[in-house]
Amino acid sequence: MSSDPADAPAPPPAEPRNGPAVSRREFDALFETVRTWGRWTDAGRGAWNRVSADHVRRAASLVRSGTVVPTARPWDTAPGPDNTKPALHHMSDLGDVEPPEPATHKDFLGVDYHGKSVSHLDALSHVAYRGRLYDGGAARELVGSAGARFGDTAALGPLVTRGVLLDLPAASGHAWLEPGQAVHAADLAAAETALGVRAGEGDAVLLRVGRFRLRREVGAWNLDEASAGLHVDAVPLLAERGIALLGGDGDSDVRPSPVEGVHSPVHALAVAAMGVPLLDNLDLEALSAACAEAGRYEFLFVVAPLNVPGGTGSPVNPLAIL
Repeated sequence: MSSDPADAPAPPPAEPRNGPAVSRREFDALFETVRTWGRWTDAGRGAWNRVSADHVRRAASLVRSGTVVPTARPWDTAPGPDNTKPALHHMSDLGDVEPPEPATHKDFLGVDYHGKSVSHLDALSHVAYRGRLYDGGAARELVGSAGARFGDTAALGPLVTRGVLLDLPAASGHAWLEPGQAVHAADLAAAETALGVRAGEGDAVLLRVGRFRLRREVGAWNLDEASAGLHVDAVPLLAERGIALLGGDGDSDVRPSPVEGVHSPVHALAVAAMGVPLLDNLDLEALSAACAEAGRYEFLFVVAPLNVPGGTGSPVNPLAIL
């Protein structure tokens, strides 16, 4: 046998960090496994039906120090690789439009908020899979030019529950997760153990991958090409726990997508199958520091989307109260 290294068999190619790859057939089977269609009378609220008044009272009992941590990004009007649809902000009155005294100053805000920059809520009408919204209604019949007739932002209303921060870099001893790195069910369970917290029924689960620390220290990049986030094999754990809301400092999905022909598979599973609204682009750096200082990763969590009948979501500034 030759001892020449050139004759040695090549090692198998490394699995991509966003893998393992999932076929469309496998994904569809997973969709059927986690979907909760037909479970609730008020289907437009989806998994938020899990949160009762008792659950809110228990969440309120988590307030100890009274520290309030906002989690929204600043209103971002600067174009960049992670902000292809900059928000708008301009002055409409500089005190010279409406005499007499007092002078007033007014400004205009505008935004196409679904994307990679604005902190926002995805309502149940935002995502359809194979032409169907959550609970099985046809998207073409329920969402039109005037907005959504099912699963809109107004149907959700204010969201108040127990929040759980799964600070994945802190749990693993890293500054951040690298773009394109998938988070699996075992990673979520390990983070819970390391942080001393466990997600449960009706909770809002927030996933920190360290996106904004990486952005601050290294620079912006195109998140459509590479971002850390959940692999679809982590979703059954969240479904088993019965969570009511999922969010993070990305958009929950690992990118590139590991699923053939599905660009946002976690969106499809969470929103369209499970009826779980999503929170995208939260800045969780201050919350990470506050939780580490407090030595606990659970808190009262409050989300008040704009009351937009027919809206598929809303810009938001969710508050974590420790």
